[in-house]
Amino acid sequence: MGKMIEIRNLTKSFKGQIVLNGLSFSAEPGSITGIIGRNGSGKTVLFKCMCGFLLPDSGQIIMNNKDVTKIRERNGMIGAIIEEPGFLDDVSGYKNLKYLALLQGKIGEQEILHALEQVGLLNERNKKVKKYSMGMRQRLGIAQVLMEDPPVMILDEPMNGLDQQGVEDMWNLFLDLKKQNKTVILTSHNKEDIDILCDAVYRIDNGILTKER
Repeated sequence: MGKMIEIRNLTKSFKGQIVLNGLSFSAEPGSITGIIGRNGSGKTVLFKCMCGFLLPDSGQIIMNNKDVTKIRERNGMIGAIIEEPGFLDDVSGYKNLKYLALLQGKIGEQEILHALEQVGLLNERNKKVKKYSMGMRQRLGIAQVLMEDPPVMILDEPMNGLDQQGVEDMWNLFLDLKKQNKTVILTSHNKEDIDILCDAVYRIDNGILTKER
């Protein structure tokens, strides 16, 4: 099976401080890859480079056999949660997703409702986001990732704020995405999340990536 994502010798520094130091890894369709490490180790910077929000100093990012290293636009290839999802508090969860969907113009009501159903928010779709719990906001962020059906999903601490039932719901959802041949890359501070979900696990420490399994 071919690689959906290949990171080759990626480096990134800020004001002379190296944050990513020659990182390399790859991920196939139908796989879940875990990136673990302490806060400040470089996980979020890596994800921002992969999404095109930051440009690396050197190295390559290959997606579906295309070099996208210096291209900020990923053309629907990636859905991502990086840091805490931001939404408009005074409108409903559904309308938040509708506004975001209008930016790309690729999907309509059916896809938005399906994404809300996948994350267990269909019955809460008309409630204003300011009345959502932290866990519901997190579910809404995951729905935003899902709604345009990208082949690659990058999830930075997707279980944040979820209770145990919510965590188990997301485990089942992510494993189902794997069966749909999606490429999922996630971080979690919870070892159980990593053990249950991930086919491959990499640790990032002081900007250096090593494979754990």
